Amino acid sequence: MAERVVPEPLRRRRKPTKQGTVLSERVIVETALRLVGQHGAEALTVRRLGAALGADPSALYRYFRNTDDLLLAIADELIGRAQHGWQPTGDWRTDLCELGLRVHASYQAHPQAALLAAHRTTGRDNEMRAVEMILGVLRSAGFRDPEAVRIYHAFVDQALAFAALDAAALAMPAPAQAADLKVWQVRYGGLDAGTHPHIAATVRLLAAEMPLSGYPFALELLLDAVAARLPGAGAGAGAGAGAGAEAG
Repeated sequence: MAERVVPEPLRRRRKPTKQGTVLSERVIVETALRLVGQHGAEALTVRRLGAALGADPSALYRYFRNTDDLLLAIADELIGRAQHGWQPTGDWRTDLCELGLRVHASYQAHPQAALLAAHRTTGRDNEMRAVEMILGVLRSAGFRDPEAVRIYHAFVDQALAFAALDAAALAMPAPAQAADLKVWQVRYGGLDAGTHPHIAATVRLLAAEMPLSGYPFALELLLDAVAARLPGAGAGAGAGAGAGAEAG
C-alpha cells in the first residue's frame, strides 16, 4: 500500500461493496483477521483483502497507509479483545492475573495473527488503554514509578512471549503437533533409567504437562516475585524471624 490514508472525517464512502459490505476500519481488520487465520501471513495483501471485501484494493488506502499499518491495527484489535468486559477488583494480584490470562487467550484465539503481531508496539488506543490500566494497578498497589515500569515490562513481555510461543505451536499442522507429542510419549518414554534417571522418573508427568501452555504457572511465579517486592512486604517476615531468634 502507498502512504495516502484518508483522515476519518474525510471518509465519505457509504456505498456497499459488491458483497453488500460498507467499508470501515473495523470491517477491514476483522476480514484481515479471518483471512490470516485461514491462510497465514500471505493473506495480508491488498489484492486478497480487496477480493474478500468485494472492493477495489485501492479503497483500502483510505483506511491504512500500508500493510504494516493494517498489521498494527490487527495487533491493537487483539489487545482490545483482551480488555473487553474486564473490570478491576481493586486487588492488584487478581487484576494482573486476569489481564495476563486475557491477553494470552486473545492471542491464542488467533494464532496466525499472533505470530505476526505479538511483538509489535501499536501506539493505538487499545494498547495505550492497556498500558494505562496495568500501570494504574501497579501504582495503586504501592509500587514506586521506576519499579512499576520494570514490573510492567516483565509482565507484558512474559505474556506476549508465551502468546507467540503457544501460537506457533497452535499454528502447526495437526500432524506436526501429533509428532511433537509422540516425542514425549515414545522417545522420552523409552529412555533407560540407568542413563536418564530423572527423565525416567517423571516421563509420564512430562508427557502430560508439555503439550499444555506453561503460561498460567509462569504467571503465578512472576506474581509471587512481584508480591515479594511490594514496599514493606518483608517487614513482617523480618520481625517474625527476629522474635524467633530471641526466643531461642
